[in-house]
Amino acid sequence: MSSVFGSGEISTSDEYLHEIIGFIRVHKDGRCERLIGNNKLPAGIDSSTGVESKDVVISPETNVSARIYIPKTATPNQKLPVLIYFHGGGFVVESTTSPNYHPTLNHLTAKSNVIAVSVDYRLAPEYPLPVGYNDCWEAAQWAASHGSGHGPDPWLNKFADFSKVFFAGDSAGANIAHNLAIRFGLDPIGGINLEGIILLHPHFGGSDPIGSELGKNKQLKAFTDQFWKVGTAGSGLDDPRFNPEKDPNLAGLGCSKILVVVAEKDCLRDRGLHYKELMEKSGWAGKVETLESKDEDHVFFWFDHVSENACTFFNTISTFINQSN
Repeated sequence: MSSVFGSGEISTSDEYLHEIIGFIRVHKDGRCERLIGNNKLPAGIDSSTGVESKDVVISPETNVSARIYIPKTATPNQKLPVLIYFHGGGFVVESTTSPNYHPTLNHLTAKSNVIAVSVDYRLAPEYPLPVGYNDCWEAAQWAASHGSGHGPDPWLNKFADFSKVFFAGDSAGANIAHNLAIRFGLDPIGGINLEGIILLHPHFGGSDPIGSELGKNKQLKAFTDQFWKVGTAGSGLDDPRFNPEKDPNLAGLGCSKILVVVAEKDCLRDRGLHYKELMEKSGWAGKVETLESKDEDHVFFWFDHVSENACTFFNTISTFINQSN
């Protein structure tokens, strides 16, 4: 069974309005008790990579913020690709500042030589989707406001190359990256070129099981489906934001390339590979690349930055970003 998702046991308790075991309890008075992702690490200079980070407020009204990262090699005369990153956590837990994300973004920034904008969007169920999608879209618009060199953040003004922008995320964050690229295709954000999206162990689903969901991962499908149900206040599993197969706008995805990364032991692996097939059959004109990490499980890269699989993982992302089209 998947280490991150535990045994996949589904709560039968009537003590709570909702309970996803090991992740969140929603009490009957509406109070949310999050069981993961509550610890915070400060921004600053990372001793192992030399990457520097800082926190910025994007919207004082909604309290949406971001943590921005620059590599130690950054110089104003060499602009860097922009990686806008959306964290995972099933839409209901985690943040940019957590011990799962801050070290990972330091490593990703150093390895890929990018300026990264890691978005802290509002979480469900207090703020059910599409609030999180809209917060992330607002963050992308905010980043784009620096395209002229006169935005509110000096790092983005000085170091960012807005002709090379990537949306990226893991798990639920990969779902967000995909959905924002669909929206970008319908309504492009001025001032940026969305070159690609990077979907790490993406969280998609659907009412009809596929692949291992019919067998060994049947229980884990039921477990992971809970995140969508709680995150959306009950939207169905065939909502096109969760099941891309039902989306009539797939062919209009607003970038020219996609990297889909899956892990061999991840219960969401088959959904990631199915997404690749859907995009290739959709009529979309871009190119899909894939990487499968052997013997690894969901979001293994949170905990491992140095093994052979982890090095291949980070190097593949760096190559995808930095190769010329």
